[in-house]
Amino acid sequence: MLGWAGPILVALFGGLLRFIRLDEPKAVVFDETYYAKDAYSLITHGVERTMLGDAKDPIADKRLITGNLDIFKQCPQPDDCASFVAHPPLGKWMIGVGEWLFGMDPFGWRFAAALIGTLSILIMARVARRMTRSTLLGCLAGLLLSLDGLHLVLSRTALLDIFLMFWVLAGFACLVTDRDWARQRLADRHERGPVRGLGLRPWRLAAGLCLGAACAVKWSGIFFLIAFAVMSLMWDMGARRALGVRQPYRGAFSYDLPGAFAAMALVPALTFLASWTGWFATSGGWGRNWAQATSSGPVFFVVDSVRSWLQYQLQVLGYHSNLHEYHPYMSEPWQWPLLIRPVSFHYPSDIPPSACGADKCSQAVLGVGTPALWYAAVLALVGLVAWYVATRDWRAGAVLLGVAAGWLPWFYYALADNRTMYLFYMIPVVPFMVLALVLVAGLVLGRQDAPAPRRATGAALVGAFTLIVLINFWWLYPVLTAETITHADWWARMLMRSWVTAAPK
Repeated sequence: MLGWAGPILVALFGGLLRFIRLDEPKAVVFDETYYAKDAYSLITHGVERTMLGDAKDPIADKRLITGNLDIFKQCPQPDDCASFVAHPPLGKWMIGVGEWLFGMDPFGWRFAAALIGTLSILIMARVARRMTRSTLLGCLAGLLLSLDGLHLVLSRTALLDIFLMFWVLAGFACLVTDRDWARQRLADRHERGPVRGLGLRPWRLAAGLCLGAACAVKWSGIFFLIAFAVMSLMWDMGARRALGVRQPYRGAFSYDLPGAFAAMALVPALTFLASWTGWFATSGGWGRNWAQATSSGPVFFVVDSVRSWLQYQLQVLGYHSNLHEYHPYMSEPWQWPLLIRPVSFHYPSDIPPSACGADKCSQAVLGVGTPALWYAAVLALVGLVAWYVATRDWRAGAVLLGVAAGWLPWFYYALADNRTMYLFYMIPVVPFMVLALVLVAGLVLGRQDAPAPRRATGAALVGAFTLIVLINFWWLYPVLTAETITHADWWARMLMRSWVTAAPK
């Protein structure tokens, strides 16, 4: 009972932080200008349509804040108003559910992000508990995730990245559960005779569904899908070898690989394809009739639809490969772990002095992680590398793989393509940073049978670190949640000049 009660209480705490004043700021924040409106278009028309205005004159944004939903561009033909979008639809469909339930306003378009952010805290606590066999460490993991500034900001903003993080974490949690389930079943069957296949593995199928959903939010989910598919198969090999099964590697390839391919390739592909149902079911999507327009032969609805869809995906790939547009808060992946260049999501210049009782007031939403947590996580990851090299502990390996899958691919895009990137691309990695901290905390605490002074010292160190993270988060909270404070108070919370000054072109 405590194994669920503790994580649920931690998730409720994190949920309060995310839902209180969720409708603040009452503005279209940063890239909400794309995703909140695209979500509304999906639930209204089934596909993304072109909106009124542009970056210089955001007519649609201004109308939304006043409650005017007349935001779509009017065209003679539906095809003429089709909007090219760079990301798959699932995350926008999820945002749209909140808009459908609560209305097209800041609370409505941020509701799904806050809910998903809260649920991710619960999953974080449960997967950490399973990996460490400690309810205390599981609750610590959930608490640390709830106290991360970047996680909080993205849980209170209608961007796609919190949904990507959620599905990646859920997929990882399913695979950790599948590891325990498969080892138990393998041991039971080994006692009765020769071991072949393990039959249907529901948790691995669920993992494939979740990781396919991650790809259906953002294409970068593919990095985690590939890494975790290989990891799951390696776990199968290790389980067979640990039991002394004859020819463990051959057995894994013969009996486990076919099921793994179905769960980690076919299921994700079908999930990704299903997320485009609105595009297939309507005629107004971008490039929907490309095949018919470029072919003089007979029209075959299904074949031509798939051809048009594949052409659309190639266009999206080309867009991401050639995204070089300057942005004042862009950053490079090697800067992310040290929080050198966060993203200003919201900073209006028209706050009246009467709002804070000073000569100058500030209201900010800064997309930045909690420094005490992130800097400690960097040290913990270094320690985890040493731990894995020395012991080959599967938990350390899994966490390091999660960090590598979410971080290292961006080095290629930075060096080869000079792509425009932002700190919040790291959000899928944050749960693995937290897991690194929790695994190291377990080492600091020591074994349960360790001498009492040793356990007390470890508990004091872990408790002190948690308190530091809590204080650091509390200090930053006003500039994470658009509280109106004095300019002096805002400036005091800027850890580095690079948090506020424009990046060089």
